[in-house]
Amino acid sequence: MSGNLYKEMIAVLDFGSQYNQLIARRIRESQVYCRLLPFNVLPEKLLSLNPKGIILSGGPGSVCKKDAPLPHHDIFNLKIPILGICYGMQVMGHLLGGKVAPVERREYGSSELFVDDNEDLFCNLSSHLTVWMSHGDQMVKLPPDFEVIAHTKTCPLAGIRDKKRKLYGVQFHPEVAHTPKGREILQNFLFKICGCSGEWTMSSFVDYSINQITEKVGKGRVVCALSGGVDSSVTAALVNKAIGKRLECVFVDNGLLREGEKEEVKKTFSNHLRLNVHYVQAENRFLKRLRGITDPEKKRKIIGEEFIQVFSEEARKLGKIDFLAQGTLYPDVIESVSAKGGPSATIKSHHNVGGLPENMRFKLIEPLRDLFKDEVRALGRQLGLPERIVNRQPFPGPGLAVRIIGEVTKERLDILRQADLRVQEEMQRYEGYRDIWQSFAVLLPVKSVGVMGDERTYEYTVALRIVTSLDGMTADWAKLPYEVLERISHRIINEVRGVNRVVYDISSKPPSTIEWE
Repeated sequence: MSGNLYKEMIAVLDFGSQYNQLIARRIRESQVYCRLLPFNVLPEKLLSLNPKGIILSGGPGSVCKKDAPLPHHDIFNLKIPILGICYGMQVMGHLLGGKVAPVERREYGSSELFVDDNEDLFCNLSSHLTVWMSHGDQMVKLPPDFEVIAHTKTCPLAGIRDKKRKLYGVQFHPEVAHTPKGREILQNFLFKICGCSGEWTMSSFVDYSINQITEKVGKGRVVCALSGGVDSSVTAALVNKAIGKRLECVFVDNGLLREGEKEEVKKTFSNHLRLNVHYVQAENRFLKRLRGITDPEKKRKIIGEEFIQVFSEEARKLGKIDFLAQGTLYPDVIESVSAKGGPSATIKSHHNVGGLPENMRFKLIEPLRDLFKDEVRALGRQLGLPERIVNRQPFPGPGLAVRIIGEVTKERLDILRQADLRVQEEMQRYEGYRDIWQSFAVLLPVKSVGVMGDERTYEYTVALRIVTSLDGMTADWAKLPYEVLERISHRIINEVRGVNRVVYDISSKPPSTIEWE
């Protein structure tokens, strides 16, 4: 199976849409592999990838402007089925002889779609569908050889096709949840039009990856920085399955971990999976360097630098190591290049052990670089990792240091650890826990007056941050039942010494971020 895993591939050309990753995820969910590529990818490059189909994403541009991003015209002559979505449809129409013009009022929101032909793209779907529109331009004249297959009251050309060349376009966004039958529309394109069979599964990915890792590593040795998070855990489990004892894992206890975290790592990886794990106690080193530091960016930088130093020292003790395994994910790969092909900002670079010393040059192994987060979780289950690891919420690389506003001290860390433990315990009891992206406590540098028993107190305030999100790019505060918030607050105030007030953060991202620092 190893050589055939990618035999079915859909190429998604990225025109800068906010939904481009969502298109890719919808395709992957249908068990078809896909890759996001720059909008101006050369036709010969596309041919070399041998895609079963091409999707032109939406985007913020306008084909009516001179600087509009346009694909290479010859992609329409490759005899590969193409689906244009929103701007992607307008680009296709514009380049093939149709006409696109601005609408009087930008159309944004839910709309009723009337299906005129349900032979292929709209096969087995109702003649009336709810769809999500988001456009300022629309096609006003069909290209030669195209026909209308769907319309709305305000958009006469909402769905078009050239059946002979298998070229399709929709003015709406089938990839978003606001288009309820969007998944079926995309699957009609994948299976009925492109002829995909859907073999992209995690079991096949495991077989493929083991072969790839075994072939690349040969008789060499690999080191992996283990954090206890989902990405590094799945990376370690996968590499271990491929090469066994030639994998060396390094777990650095920086003193900024949550309650019971190091014990959990030992239990899972040393005892259960029998990995070679080297534990480094470095709490004092990190706290010493963080003394007096209050600026969040300085905290991150210090923690990143110190981690690299500790990891490097430990790796040297292991003798000759040939490879470094990292938990780089597909969003990390595609976000490193913008829609126009330029570099984007580097965020949280120390997550992936960047900046290792020159004399420690390892070859990289990134077995997860084709996967989204939800696929990594599915892979973790396939590898037999416990649910408490697989379903672990995202945790910042700098740990609790960025959940303590102000200076990081041992006392404050201990208080926050205990408060956060109560949050985790109560949230895991909550029946809607699976719908929560992140839930945690933040220790504020604010003390307030309280009364406990008959005594006046002057203690810290803890903020609760609990959000829902699909991918962490945007987030909304969770509308939890009052009794859940009440239990969390009651337990923190009554059980955690040093806290007498709990507040709930009801801001969304944007404009706020999920983490406070």
